[in-house]
Amino acid sequence: MLLPAFLAVLLTQAPLTTTAERSGWTRTGRYAEVETLCRDFPKAFPGKVRCETFGTTPEGRPMLALVASADGTLTPAANAKKNRPVVLFQGGIHSGEIDGKDAGFWLLRDVLAGKALPGVLGQVTAVFVPVFNIDGHERFGPNNRPNQVGPEEMGWRVTAQNLNLNRDYVKADAPETVALLTFLHAWNPLFYLDLHVTDGAKFEHDVSLTMEPLYGGPEPMRALGLKLRDALVTGLEAQGHLPVTFYPSFIQDDDPATGFTAGIAPPRFSQTYWAVNHRFGMLVETHSWKPYAHRVKTTRNVLEGALQYVAANGAALQAAAKAADAAAEAGQVRQVTLAWDHTQKSRTIEFRGYAYTHETSPVFNQRVVKYDDTKPQVWKVPFYDEVVPKLTVTLPTGGYLVPAAHAAWVEPKLRAHGLRFQRLDKTVPAAEVEAFRATEVKFQPQSYEGRQGLAAQGAWKREKQALPAGSLYVPVAQPGVEVVAHLLEPAGPDSLITWGFFNNHFERKEYIEEYVLEPFARELLAKDPAVKAAWEERLKDAAFAQDARARLKFFQERHPSYDTRLNLYPVFRLDAPPAGLRPLKSR
Repeated sequence: MLLPAFLAVLLTQAPLTTTAERSGWTRTGRYAEVETLCRDFPKAFPGKVRCETFGTTPEGRPMLALVASADGTLTPAANAKKNRPVVLFQGGIHSGEIDGKDAGFWLLRDVLAGKALPGVLGQVTAVFVPVFNIDGHERFGPNNRPNQVGPEEMGWRVTAQNLNLNRDYVKADAPETVALLTFLHAWNPLFYLDLHVTDGAKFEHDVSLTMEPLYGGPEPMRALGLKLRDALVTGLEAQGHLPVTFYPSFIQDDDPATGFTAGIAPPRFSQTYWAVNHRFGMLVETHSWKPYAHRVKTTRNVLEGALQYVAANGAALQAAAKAADAAAEAGQVRQVTLAWDHTQKSRTIEFRGYAYTHETSPVFNQRVVKYDDTKPQVWKVPFYDEVVPKLTVTLPTGGYLVPAAHAAWVEPKLRAHGLRFQRLDKTVPAAEVEAFRATEVKFQPQSYEGRQGLAAQGAWKREKQALPAGSLYVPVAQPGVEVVAHLLEPAGPDSLITWGFFNNHFERKEYIEEYVLEPFARELLAKDPAVKAAWEERLKDAAFAQDARARLKFFQERHPSYDTRLNLYPVFRLDAPPAGLRPLKSR
């Protein structure tokens, strides 16, 4: 009994250990511990680690990262000069899912001390964000993750502004997101790992790895993404883990027999966002029903595999990423897929779950699944893994024009995404553009992430528009072309219009009284045969004929006072840069 006690005392006194380690992996520390460790790591390993503050949360907490390199390559500029691959891993985007924080500190200390991965930090620069959602982390409590085994207390899923950061990568509403995006694009990591813990069912598998590019993206990067993922899977299996390569959420939540799907999430999520930037992104999800000690060790093993693989294969991965950038820079990307789906083609896979039953709950009056985790069971279930484009758009040959009225709030988003743009110094009175006018508009009945979404049906059509001085021109010939399309193409699931940033332009603001419109309607019918013919054709529709508001609208749209900008999306497409542009800017 003396030896364990002695070891516990030694561990308590050891430098750079976490609350998790000292508690035997039953607890996790508060954010003050992150701040202390971020200060202490550079002292313990001088010249090899830097503690960087890259933002401040709405509640005033510093957003911190540790940068580690064997030879002191600790800034983005120095790293770019050496052309060294960067692996960036982050914990706590959902702060109850905090495995990544404790795994990252544990691994980084051992690597720097020479106890793990010898030589890796001479080939790779490691950037570690212990907690992304810091204010949520400090909403600490024992009941924040009722479907998770440990730690005893942990943080909250969303931020102090009640925003889910892993829905925010494109729209960038949260100050934390803007700070992280700026940090990401400054460091330009070749491989970005976002460390989570699952929700959902009970089963034996202990980690899932969701990788992109793999199903989508440039073909050379897909092939390399597959090799990277498979290497991590092989390494984890050799260590006794049971990894899967898709997010293990059933098609029907309470029915394992319905199986699983593969797919590409929209870029509001971290791994897809980084993939559309022509880099490698991975969502790592340990399984919530595994003990905390097991989950942290699993996360550490994933990170070890990632650093080893990039150290050995970084040159090939970098070459593919740079080739994709060069093609985009040269204007060779003419189409972008904005949404993906899976087909109905499936194959049967074996999935290691537990025996389960369905019972009707007298409380809920609905079916509830119950698992018996004393009885492992291999499920043979369908897996729908044929992924195909659902929505692909053809880009303009020049770029997009954001009018001056919206430049003040769009510009910071472009900068955060590392996109290049130019500002018009003088007004172009009548430019040839493509404009999108909605023929059907549907506002979402309920807000999502604080925004009322909007679905607009319509098409781009050529017309002339004035381009005011101060407008922003965003060329498509740039490495971030896919992000440009996701932001500004109206049909995209993560476009600014879909997220509701332009809702005002689809709301009617001006009116005309019926007693003014009625004589105008009579006069118009009398003098314009084309309008009369159209009117008579519409009257053949019984629903229209009986709808007074529809009849009024017919003439309102033909009155000189009608708002021609109603349902006009205030972003235009251009074939070429307009005249009067300032020099190109980025970030």
